[in-house]
Amino acid sequence: MDLETLCKEIALMETPSREEEKRVLTFAEEIRGRVSRALESEGIEALVSLEGSLAKGTWLRNEPEIDIFIQLPTSYPRESLGKTILPIVKKSLNEFRSLERYAEHPYLELYAEDLRLNVVPCYRVRKGEWISATDRTPYHTEYVKSRLDDKLRRDVRLLKRFMKGIGVYGAEIKVGGFSGYLCELLTIYYGSFIDTLSAASNWKRTEFIDLEKHYADVKEAIKFFGSPLIVVDPVDKFRNVASSVRSEKKSLFTVAARAFLQNPKREFFYPKRVVPYDLPRLKSNVLKRGSAIIFIKFTKPNLVPDVLWGQLYKASRAVSSTLDRHGFKTLRKAVWSDEDKNHVLIFEIENMNLPPIKRHLGPPVFEAEDSKRFLTKHLNSESTLSGPTVEGDRWVVYTQRRYLDPVDLLEDKLKDGGRGIGVPEDLTEAMKDSREILVNMEVSAFYSSNPKFAEFLTDFITGRPRWLESTY
Repeated sequence: MDLETLCKEIALMETPSREEEKRVLTFAEEIRGRVSRALESEGIEALVSLEGSLAKGTWLRNEPEIDIFIQLPTSYPRESLGKTILPIVKKSLNEFRSLERYAEHPYLELYAEDLRLNVVPCYRVRKGEWISATDRTPYHTEYVKSRLDDKLRRDVRLLKRFMKGIGVYGAEIKVGGFSGYLCELLTIYYGSFIDTLSAASNWKRTEFIDLEKHYADVKEAIKFFGSPLIVVDPVDKFRNVASSVRSEKKSLFTVAARAFLQNPKREFFYPKRVVPYDLPRLKSNVLKRGSAIIFIKFTKPNLVPDVLWGQLYKASRAVSSTLDRHGFKTLRKAVWSDEDKNHVLIFEIENMNLPPIKRHLGPPVFEAEDSKRFLTKHLNSESTLSGPTVEGDRWVVYTQRRYLDPVDLLEDKLKDGGRGIGVPEDLTEAMKDSREILVNMEVSAFYSSNPKFAEFLTDFITGRPRWLESTY
């Protein structure tokens, strides 16, 4: 299928029908009005507005993002956002299931049949006089609406679906990718979906985009932001809209854009579902690697998703550093969570067993004080197997390893929940009380009982983007 025909087909699939648009907008306006009246009845002055992709007309079919913002006077106490405003909203919408979430400050996530909506307090401020991060959102909506036409809205939808398909859409910590607002800005800046992909396929290590030309000195601006992708917020020159985009997500977008332009396929927008290996195939794939895959499984830290994922990634880095520091080289690592009660840190290491002896490099011989400390420590130590001796211009000693098995290492270091190695405090109790350390096929029971985890682990073992197989 040629590029233009494919884009038309995807755009048609992703543009909400008139019936869906009417239903969602009617529902959103009803909720907006109810929230506004509830606040007014309590004597609270606020402008309640519809924001985000629904207000801008860039949402995807069957995936409406309903964002209702409560814009409060700047005199309103910040601590009352969660204590006063949200309870009023909950009461006015008490027939819907609701969860209190927390970003910079509390907000409500509500579920109404097949619709999800966020009700977010913020302050009504002049541009640049931000009190909270969400104060910018009404200005974002206004900016994007003033620059989009029907063609660009179509292309924003194409870009969002493309990014979802290749796994780089979402600014939340779990993903570390491109937000909806960033997709809108890229489409506005480059002028179309195809032009955005063409530009992205040639992005360099650092890319700088400044739609409103806030900065005359680009080099100084790049130094100021210090990110691989910098998109200056049109409504706030000191904010990088792309700050959440991790380097690997930027790179993945670049290579996927390049591959798609060379060989346009639906799989970029709608990747084939991962079919989990059956247990014999899983075992075969794990064993033929010759490495070892370690799973640290634990349960129930009661945290909101963005906080949870941040803590899980920190814990993963702490454990990986510990493994590396003791000679168990980490080849790859990953994190899986159902965001409820099951969480798994995954580490693939080169091998399970290390020799008892290790080489420890000491200071250069011409560093007298450091040499003295090194010799004092190792010369008569029980763990010294050979040396100290001089190799080249440095002291070297061969010592006995304390840990020959990574499970022994981890069990010891996680006795306190990992506090001593840098596991975040929010996870240490759960890690201490409920952890299981599993190696290779010891994960079979959990794999068999949890289809989502099975998909994730199969994808991890396959280890390549799903669109790649149908491209080359």
